[in-house]
Amino acid sequence: MSGVAAAGGALSLGACVREPMASASASAPPTPFCLPAVLAEEGRVIRTLAGIRPYRDAGFVVREETLGTKRLVHNYGHGGAGITLSWGSSMLATRAGLGGHSGPVAVIGSGALGLTTAKLVQEAGFKVTIYAADFPPDTTSNVSGGQIHPASLFRDSAVSDSWIAQFAAAMDYSYRRFQISVGEDTGVRWLTTYDETRGRGLPEIETRMMPAARILSEGEHPFPVETVREWRGMYVETGRWLEHLMREVAIAGGRMIRRRFDTPADLAELPETLIINCTGFGARDLFGDQEMVGARGQLAILLPQPELNYAYRMRAGYMFPRPDGVILGGTFERGVTDPTAQPEDIARILSAHRELSSAFACST
Repeated sequence: MSGVAAAGGALSLGACVREPMASASASAPPTPFCLPAVLAEEGRVIRTLAGIRPYRDAGFVVREETLGTKRLVHNYGHGGAGITLSWGSSMLATRAGLGGHSGPVAVIGSGALGLTTAKLVQEAGFKVTIYAADFPPDTTSNVSGGQIHPASLFRDSAVSDSWIAQFAAAMDYSYRRFQISVGEDTGVRWLTTYDETRGRGLPEIETRMMPAARILSEGEHPFPVETVREWRGMYVETGRWLEHLMREVAIAGGRMIRRRFDTPADLAELPETLIINCTGFGARDLFGDQEMVGARGQLAILLPQPELNYAYRMRAGYMFPRPDGVILGGTFERGVTDPTAQPEDIARILSAHRELSSAFACST
């Protein structure tokens, strides 16, 4: 198009628009950003869940020791970040145990840590047997909301610089491993996420896992809070992911044996000479770890809402939409070890999310 033709087109278009209309458009208030609202109604609850987080102020444990004539590597105590750290912590544990080892390996526990450990053992060329009292879908990992982001993991004043380095290495590996696991068969996907920032900064370990992050101004989000951060995060449909891992381990020749262990002496009876302990909260009693504190988390699961294409973490709680249901959380009840959902707590969770959604500046 020539410059003359372009100018003529602009003149023709301008002749069709009256000046008062242009002025009115310029002064109109911006349209608020809309999101579909969560339908947090009691009648839409399809199940309620509670699980016990294996929390330690000093953070998770990856440590090698001897057990009679056997080598024992611990891999437990991940608080509310078991799935998040699973690949990375299991990488550290297998690296600690497999050096110089020959022969099959025993993994104790079949949650996120046990299954990822078994998978990595196989990838390193070793045969593996998983021993556990329970297997998916009857593990604490099945109760997890499934956000890939560290939460409820440690107390700042209780960890050393060397532990922080271990945490960073585990987080980096996990984050990269989950990225290459995204897909329908694994149940891993990306979602736009909204956080209530409350004016606090975030450590670099967290910000590295928050791509496309930006602070939203009023009108760019519907939430009734002062400051919101938008970013892209990964989420796991935990049941599907755990089943996928079990299938992968089995296809590669892994064995799974239902067995309960009450004392370390019971472990010493196993035929394998390398044992990797991934028992989560069970390590407190099995190995006498008195630094381990149970912390109950409760969830309300709603009927799926396919239109929900975002997640949030607000003062009211967190919401993660999944194909198997909308996850509403939650609680962090330090010292509570009864894995039973309480109706009054579930009612409070629903009420908080309902109040948040009803206060949206705009919803679809």
